[in-house]
Amino acid sequence: MTVLLIALAGGLGAAARFIVDGLVRSWARTALPLGTIIINVSGSLLMGILAGFVMAKHAPESLQLVLGTGFLGGYTTFSTASLETVRLVQSGRPALAVLNGLGTMVACVAAAATGVGLVTLL
Repeated sequence: MTVLLIALAGGLGAAARFIVDGLVRSWARTALPLGTIIINVSGSLLMGILAGFVMAKHAPESLQLVLGTGFLGGYTTFSTASLETVRLVQSGRPALAVLNGLGTMVACVAAAATGVGLVTLL
């Protein structure tokens, strides 16, 4: 049953990513892939919050499996971020590629840490 819930949540996460990316692309015309950045940073923040609740024993580990591995695993996308970074290099925008690659990584780790930290304030 857990595998089915993870699969369902993953599909919902992927659909949410598609919607968010489409919304961001409709209002932000830039070479920098803002949709993917927003998705990965917000997903990292939510994962940090979820992990914080689980670590503090305020939520069951099964919730992290379904929402973390499933929904947030489907919502966030390291592979797309990597490909977009490569495409920036190929299009002659190495500074944007570095900003995208390193900036996204730093922002995602900071967002996850912030999420865990927010839960510890409760």
